[in-house]
Amino acid sequence: MPKIKTHKATSKRFRRTKGGKGKLVRTRQGKSHFRRRKPKDVRRKFSQMKAVENTGTERRVQKLAPYLGKKG
Repeated sequence: MPKIKTHKATSKRFRRTKGGKGKLVRTRQGKSHFRRRKPKDVRRKFSQMKAVENTGTERRVQKLAPYLGKKG
């Protein structure tokens, strides 16, 4: 069975957490510009990763990047 090609944009946007759970996480939106006028606590949250809670999104990412978070 041939390998499945990974969708590169998806592999750059998402990653799996380390540990037993291996949750799918993503960066927060709105990080790129217009950050000067936002409060400090909001700007601080941009650097944190957010867990994906929608199962449909998780399934879609799994199809586009089947080897995401797998070793070797």
